[in-house]
Amino acid sequence: MQRKAYVPGVAALLAALLAGCTSSSDDGGATDNSNPGDAGTVTAAAEPGRYDALPEACGAVGRSTLDSLLPGIRRIPDETQRENAYRGQATLTFDTDRKAGCRWKVESTDAIDHLSVDLERVVSYDNAVSDDSQAETLFAGKVTAAGLPAPSPSGSPTATTPAAPASAATSPSPSTSASASASASASASASADLQPRLLDDLGDEAFLNDVLASSGSTAKQRMVTVAFRTSNVIVTIEYEEQAASVGVVPDSKEMQDRARNLAAQLADSLAG
Repeated sequence: MQRKAYVPGVAALLAALLAGCTSSSDDGGATDNSNPGDAGTVTAAAEPGRYDALPEACGAVGRSTLDSLLPGIRRIPDETQRENAYRGQATLTFDTDRKAGCRWKVESTDAIDHLSVDLERVVSYDNAVSDDSQAETLFAGKVTAAGLPAPSPSGSPTATTPAAPASAATSPSPSTSASASASASASASASADLQPRLLDDLGDEAFLNDVLASSGSTAKQRMVTVAFRTSNVIVTIEYEEQAASVGVVPDSKEMQDRARNLAAQLADSLAG
């Protein structure tokens, strides 16, 4: 039986074709899994926040400020106890570059005063979201949780005052009526100025909350909170006073002024 002749040229041609396919793949040519449209596409990372560390919270409040916020602190008779009161107590935290805080408490014959300062440095772990944007989102949550009243068209929180009915027999004279109206208007304006509200003169954004409550002994207890954000740092101040005597109400304006002054000092120190 005659064998079929072997043709060397065909084998050579197949070898050449296989070598060409391998060379195309090795030389960076397009393959079935490649996507030419992906070449050169780079997603820029979001900007980092301004702050990469936090100040030491207990050292951020000066003695003169503590004297104002905690009036009984200077009257502590024992020097060691007084110094400890000035130093405050640092908040336990596992990362002082991310969170820091300090607490002070002073009892006196007039009241019990508490002060806390908390600082949080916000870091976004999403390359598409900046640290500032993440901090802005977190701060918006704090504003919502505070439940601030909606602002009126004039820009101040809406405040209402009860209206007293008047009859012809008991109508005051025009001058008395005008004086009473002016007094009521001034009182309503002052009340509105002290309502929980957003602040526009502190950091990038800020708010103030003011809550009056009664403790179990019916002594009045007021909590003033001032919080603000500057870049990727959120600062929260809580200033609380409980009167020692029943019927005494801690003064709202005085406490708000003290807390806002401290907030302004902290904002300035961060800006510096």
